[in-house]
Amino acid sequence: MLILYAGFGAALGAMLRVVITDFGKKHWAEFNRRHSGAPTQTVVINLTGTLFLGLLFGLKASPLIYALLGTGMMGGYTTFSTLNVELATLFRNKQYLGFVKYALITYLGGIVLLFLGLYLGKLFN
Repeated sequence: MLILYAGFGAALGAMLRVVITDFGKKHWAEFNRRHSGAPTQTVVINLTGTLFLGLLFGLKASPLIYALLGTGMMGGYTTFSTLNVELATLFRNKQYLGFVKYALITYLGGIVLLFLGLYLGKLFN
């Protein structure tokens, strides 16, 4: 049963990621260009996904809910592979400032938002 919940959640998460990615490409392109090419849509997706995972964990979601929303939806929504391809592209294109900014914002921001989500989850639990 958990596998069905995770699969359904993954489909929803992937669809949400496509919507945000398309929106970002249309509306954040100028911002991306001004900030060393760092892809804002991927940052938004990964950081909001991390915050949501922390919140789920802090709320002590049941195994079924965590399979649906955590493993499934956030697994389909967040995109570690895209992050690394984009980092490699920035580096290959010698956009070193963008590379460093993107890596720091994503990894440090992710840690901060994970703990914020945990804290908020414990408050509401």
